[in-house]
Amino acid sequence: MVGVMRVYSALLQIPGVDGVPEETFSELVSRTWDDLGIMGVPLSACIIVGLIVIVWKFFDLYTKSARTKIILSEVDVLLDEHRVEEALEATRNSDTPAAKILYAGLDRHQEGTERVMKAIENQGLLELSRLEKGLVILATLTNVAPLLGFLGTVIGMIIAFQSIEAAGEVEATLVAGGIKVALTTTAAGLIIAIPVSISHNYFVARIDSMVIDMEESAQKMIDMLHAMEADRAGR
Repeated sequence: MVGVMRVYSALLQIPGVDGVPEETFSELVSRTWDDLGIMGVPLSACIIVGLIVIVWKFFDLYTKSARTKIILSEVDVLLDEHRVEEALEATRNSDTPAAKILYAGLDRHQEGTERVMKAIENQGLLELSRLEKGLVILATLTNVAPLLGFLGTVIGMIIAFQSIEAAGEVEATLVAGGIKVALTTTAAGLIIAIPVSISHNYFVARIDSMVIDMEESAQKMIDMLHAMEADRAGR
């Protein structure tokens, strides 16, 4: 912190560099909005959509993950004791992705392990697509936000060169407005894309963790059903 303050103090000694005036939050937002120019609307839309999807997806995966762990532990205990009918009833009464996958397999436990595996595979694909709902929006925002920022950069440079062309001479005051728009939009696009990208990768990791847990439980169920099938065949 001391080093940062020394650098800041040194910068203030440079001629023409003054301290940043204190601003209220509303004044900062208003100034930033003006600096964004025509790109303010699409960039703001990216922020709003990104926040809504991130908050919704966080709570959605949090609740599903917690309930999935509960139902998987319950079903594992029942299957260890070969209480298939009770496990079937437990999965039927739960609406978690894991319960639906296990129910699809348990419901066909009398048809052989091959039918069970096929049912689990089909239901697993459906549940995975539901778990990934909303991620495509975050992935799109991760790509679109920087592109909007770069578009704002191009627009800002066009404004700067138009000012030079109209005045017939190059002055810092003429191009400052256009360059300010260019840099602000670029920064805004990156500021939006970075947290959205982090959130997207976090959600993918959470989903992968849930899928691994479900696959382990499903494989355990298949092994148990196969053992029961072998016992019946040997009698």
